[in-house]
Amino acid sequence: MTTNKNKFVGDYPKIGIRPVIDGREQGVREALEDQTMAMAISLKNFLESNLNYPDGEPVQCVIAEGTIGGVYEATKCKHLFRKENVGVTITATPSWCYGAEVMDIDPLNIKAVWGFNGTERPGAVYLAAALAGYTQMGLPAFSIYGEDVQEASDTSIPADVQEKLLKFAKAGVGAIWLRDKSYLSLGSTSMGIAGSCVDPKFFQKYLGMRTEYVDMTEIKRRIDRNIFDQAEFEKALTWTKQNCKEGKDVNPPDKQRSSKEKDELWAFVVKMTIIIKDLMNGNPQLKKLGFGEESLGHNALISGFQGQRHWTDHYPNGDFSEAILNSSFDWNGIRQPLLVATENDSLNGVSMAFGHVLTGKAQMFSDVRTYWSPNAVEKATGWKATGKAENGFIHLINSGSSCLDASGQQTDDKGNPVVKPYKEITPEEAQKCLDATTWPCAVDEYFRGGGYSSAFVTKGNMKMTMSRINLVDGLGPVLQIAEGYSIELPPEVHAKIDKRTNETWPTTWFVPKLTGKGAFKDVYSVMANWGANHGAISFDHIGAELITLASMLRIPVCMHNVDESKIFRPSAWNSFGTESSIQDMHACKNFGPLYGK
Repeated sequence: MTTNKNKFVGDYPKIGIRPVIDGREQGVREALEDQTMAMAISLKNFLESNLNYPDGEPVQCVIAEGTIGGVYEATKCKHLFRKENVGVTITATPSWCYGAEVMDIDPLNIKAVWGFNGTERPGAVYLAAALAGYTQMGLPAFSIYGEDVQEASDTSIPADVQEKLLKFAKAGVGAIWLRDKSYLSLGSTSMGIAGSCVDPKFFQKYLGMRTEYVDMTEIKRRIDRNIFDQAEFEKALTWTKQNCKEGKDVNPPDKQRSSKEKDELWAFVVKMTIIIKDLMNGNPQLKKLGFGEESLGHNALISGFQGQRHWTDHYPNGDFSEAILNSSFDWNGIRQPLLVATENDSLNGVSMAFGHVLTGKAQMFSDVRTYWSPNAVEKATGWKATGKAENGFIHLINSGSSCLDASGQQTDDKGNPVVKPYKEITPEEAQKCLDATTWPCAVDEYFRGGGYSSAFVTKGNMKMTMSRINLVDGLGPVLQIAEGYSIELPPEVHAKIDKRTNETWPTTWFVPKLTGKGAFKDVYSVMANWGANHGAISFDHIGAELITLASMLRIPVCMHNVDESKIFRPSAWNSFGTESSIQDMHACKNFGPLYGK
């Protein structure tokens, strides 16, 4: 069973298409009307057929009521788009137009201009003039222009134009999907981790998001006062007993709990999971039970659970809740993943959200724990690393926040392990992810209140992109990106080095793609240049899309291993020097965050 409902307040954000035209009547405009509108219709059909929202629903586009030849029609279009909840606009034309008169001047709209490459009318000339105007007015826009000349009657969209349109539209929809939603902080700062010092200005100015704060005692209050759906709890507990295999207890005998105590812990963590879900997105059933305020939730796209140590020294940890909510399935079937950051690391939560809005897939939260050099591996295990592991690898491991999808039990049409958008996952694949996961008892020295951590090993040769937002005093947010692959180690090698950290936690062995220079000259340098203890992992190579999204939000990318030919940013970036990363830093600082300095 696949289930999903739009959990968030408001209508779906839409892409607005602006067919602009040479306004001179008595010959010129009339000759262009059909071609210009046909271009807009082709664009609408293309985007709606090839692009989905993060929840899997097809993207919706709105075309202006008619072609736009001047200020009057541009203003009419602006008001239509406001009514239709448009946040991304693509201006399309095959001809010269009156640049400033037909511009989209809404500062909150994310903008692109597509100039048709044809010889009959100067679409490219308008494109250049429009982009100059947008840059001069401080409204960065993306340039879309085909390499090959087309016939005027050709309504097809060339492959190179399609690629740019999709990259722009996917990132643009991702950016506005964040808008008006919340980050829900459950608790406060975990163990002094900087990312869990939630910065409301960052969320407001760069992402257009609210920050909400709920003390962890709210979870205990709801458990004690039965503020949850009892029928759902019974269903969830039965499902958990059937599908979540309890792993071994590695605690010393005097720290191990009785079977009765373990059963009580299972019931507790299942209730925690339901309650965190209700806190994020509400639950109409609670209103029927007399809890109207609690039924509304916090319209949260992301949440973070502090846990350590104020909660976990006494109550069960959040590992089960985080892992199940981050996954694409639970007792209610296959559904859109929720995004929950362990240790309330809000910056890693945002990084997870970036991956999710671009792919619609579950995301993995991990400690960037250890760099294993070939020499260290051989010394510890006697195994000489080969293949993708020959230059060393990074151990990604965390006590439980990783989605179960990351086990690699879903497959593409060639049988390769992948992570899919939830609507493409079969019940059999969801079950395989559950079967590949065990739930060992929490290690007492970390979690005195008990609980259960997920344990699995990620399959090898899966495309991965690790990313991380960091806040830099005086500079603001910066984004790091590392594309690479998961690898598999020989079982005996895995066992030896995994136990050196914690065999009760989920493990991913990661090898970044190397470029031979800078932070990517070798695997050690990637680890050494990573800006925090955590990373968010999306199972695909989405570095280029992340760069485009970051430029829309005016977040510079300070580290990446994406081929320069794939980078797509607003045309205004070309005015800030010749080297890509320097352009990005200066342009983002100059234009400031999307929602105001």
